[in-house]
Amino acid sequence: MIQRIQTLYLFIAFILMLTLFFFPLADILSGEGQLYTFRFDGLYYAGHESVYIQTIPPIILLSVIVAITFISIFLYQWRITQMRLNFFNMLLMLGYAGLVYFYVRDFSETLDSELVTYKLFDAFPFVAAIFSYMAIRAIGKDEALIRSIDRIR
Repeated sequence: MIQRIQTLYLFIAFILMLTLFFFPLADILSGEGQLYTFRFDGLYYAGHESVYIQTIPPIILLSVIVAITFISIFLYQWRITQMRLNFFNMLLMLGYAGLVYFYVRDFSETLDSELVTYKLFDAFPFVAAIFSYMAIRAIGKDEALIRSIDRIR
């Protein structure tokens, strides 16, 4: 059923991960004084719409995470599958945070950066993973309730 608390948790995780498509994740100041912005799809010159270096793995991983979270909302009839899918998605979210850190660190070394500024949006995969964990716990409670009711019959 859509009105369960785990659906709310999954919807919040979906919104958090969806916002990463629209906001920058880090700013990198190169040794020459040029400012670059790292987004989910690559490194941009600050203030320009042209891509300096495009990154394909974060695009794919973020798209898969958002798709799995959205699909998982509607798998309420298959609770065990929903729990497993959310656990896998939680691992992907943490992997995405690590991948973003790796790319920002790699680009900062390539550009001989003086300063790297991470944005608040870098915490969203961690927060979304916490909401996925809370959804897994709520789904587990539902499953335990259903099994106890089946035992009474």
